[in-house]
Amino acid sequence: MATRPAFNDPEKGTLDVRSPQIADLAKSEKAADIEVFPVASLKKDAPVTPSNVAKPPPAPAKPAKPKTPLWVLWVIWYNSYRRFFTVIFIVNFIGIGFAIAGKWPYAAKYPGALVVGNLNVAVLVRNEIFGRCLYLFVNTFFAKWTPLWFRLACTSTLQHLGGIHSGCAISGVAWIILMVVHQFKTKYLFNDSILAFGVITTIVLFITICAGLPWVRNTHHNVFERNHRFFGWTSLGMTWIYTIVTNAYDTADQKFDHVGLYVVQQQAFWFTIGMSTFIVLPWICTRHAKVDIELPSPKVAVLRFERGMQQGLLARISRSAVKEYHAFGIISEGTHAKYHYLICGVQGDFTKSLVNDPPRRIWTRELKFAGVSNTSTLYKRGIRICTGTGLGAALSTCIQSPFWYLIWIGSDQEKTFGPTISGLIHRHVGPERLLLWDSKVRGGRPPTMKILKEVYEYWQAEVVFITSNYVGNFEIQHGCKEAGIPAFGTLWDF
Repeated sequence: MATRPAFNDPEKGTLDVRSPQIADLAKSEKAADIEVFPVASLKKDAPVTPSNVAKPPPAPAKPAKPKTPLWVLWVIWYNSYRRFFTVIFIVNFIGIGFAIAGKWPYAAKYPGALVVGNLNVAVLVRNEIFGRCLYLFVNTFFAKWTPLWFRLACTSTLQHLGGIHSGCAISGVAWIILMVVHQFKTKYLFNDSILAFGVITTIVLFITICAGLPWVRNTHHNVFERNHRFFGWTSLGMTWIYTIVTNAYDTADQKFDHVGLYVVQQQAFWFTIGMSTFIVLPWICTRHAKVDIELPSPKVAVLRFERGMQQGLLARISRSAVKEYHAFGIISEGTHAKYHYLICGVQGDFTKSLVNDPPRRIWTRELKFAGVSNTSTLYKRGIRICTGTGLGAALSTCIQSPFWYLIWIGSDQEKTFGPTISGLIHRHVGPERLLLWDSKVRGGRPPTMKILKEVYEYWQAEVVFITSNYVGNFEIQHGCKEAGIPAFGTLWDF
């Protein structure tokens, strides 16, 4: 399929912006850092010998990377995600211990409520509508006036809600295992169908959890998407069946005579209603939307959708209505704008298909979900540092707020990302709050932490948001922690 033309003239621009901070940094570099040696011109077929070609000096040895202190490694590893997970895991397993010891009558009487209650919370914190409500509440009531430590805690909590999701999901499976084991110990009281549905529900829930493990999620994304979603839906169906047959069965006369009103009055029934609602709601917002695709280079596809967006949001898109969805940061000039954009780096099969076979329509959810950048409203001034296609999650914040400084590290950015993205930067981000590092022009990677520390002081920032690959995120986040700079990096939910 032929490549579609670039967007209309009002959206075009050129990126000819130079940061005063980079200029100062370049001036401060010593001349000895760059060695120039003459090379004699060679005629065709002339022999290459030491007499007509100057030998370059040997490459200097790379300085050894400073070792990250152990306390920095520990503080960043044991983040809010793991702290949430630890608390929920410990509380639930203490409860399981009391239940096994026969010291908790509620657990003996309502085991199904503890199973579905945990699963209900696990689904709720991943619900995009619930997430948007949380971000709206925090940004509305706590922006700028509250102490910095409190605002940082709010951002950390919202970013790491996945710890609650994982902790409650695993705890729910632990409770259902205990419930099924108890039923098998007293199987003379239960119908065989209840025992069978209990085992099937447990197995399906276990597979759902395994499909969402960090190793699967990060290295086999399509496997994660398909299995976590479809086994999750299967788990929901099996949970409904297991909840109804368990509560409808009367162990006294061993008949299914507790039907209708009795089942509806049970806690597990209403927890399952809530879980089903939280799962279905985001899918109501799914649409087959019109999309225009610009291909400025073989490395990048820029997708354009209608209507503007607030900053700090991400979009999920897919070629299929129900199969794997892929999340990308949204670039927009604001809610008043005519369009919003996604930058898709060409890496996997999905993004390659956008280049090789650009679609005219693509599946997306009209209700976008909030990312960590959405909490930029909380802070008086901040820095948004990103590498490559990470600009997609960072640019809207700097476009829509004059109090955010943009640092973008990449290679041949204008040629790679095209006139649309360059134009947005040129029109909305002034040189006083913009630092672009083209590694192709400048001959390699920048001294990232040196630049970041200088900009942090110059800009009087309160926080740094990072969007980079795993290695870049690791280095910058650990460097910021060691330097005492509040920073939030890319999250892979582990």
